[in-house]
Amino acid sequence: MTPSRERGLAALVCAAGAGLTLLAAGRPWASVRARDAITPFAQELAGRDLSTVPGALGWAALAGLAALFATRGRVRAGVGALLALFGAGIGYAAVTSVQRADVAAAAGEKSAMLRLAGSLSVDVAPWWAVSLAGGVLLVAAGLFTLVRGARWPGMSARYERTRAPEGEAKAASKGSGSGAGSKGKRPAAPEADPAGLWKSLDRGEDPTAAEERRA
Repeated sequence: MTPSRERGLAALVCAAGAGLTLLAAGRPWASVRARDAITPFAQELAGRDLSTVPGALGWAALAGLAALFATRGRVRAGVGALLALFGAGIGYAAVTSVQRADVAAAAGEKSAMLRLAGSLSVDVAPWWAVSLAGGVLLVAAGLFTLVRGARWPGMSARYERTRAPEGEAKAASKGSGSGAGSKGKRPAAPEADPAGLWKSLDRGEDPTAAEERRA
């Protein structure tokens, strides 16, 4: 696989991981129901209600995706390390935020009725696992970038390759101009002034004869 394709693969995995994380952050991760309340009451909690970490790190991973193309060398390897850390943080937050105690505490902060209820029933939805999968993809993309990213081309590599021959051509043209002057070649004579030619004709002079005498 060429370095450019490796970079594209890492970018694709990174985009998939960040996208899954941000998608799952707005979906319901858990629901809490008061079992012994006079009136049954339930509260649904999205991922961002349980933890703001996955969403924040998902946006940071998108910024890291742009940095994969804008950086090169050791800087890109550093970006890969950050992406791996973002993925690890997303996975940890996804697993810990769906624990029963954390879900009940978050539900109590949103609803006073649930906070006062004596017995709560907690049901966990599978969206937290989607966020975990996004974190795993980011870890994979980050580690792959950390190991292989130093040899990938940068965003401006093609531009620099096209600009280099132009600079060399300009330098060569300047050198040839100075060499021609050293050989004693006379620069081209400036074009004759049309007004001066008409004045010579009015005086009855032949301007071509003057040019021949100069030669």
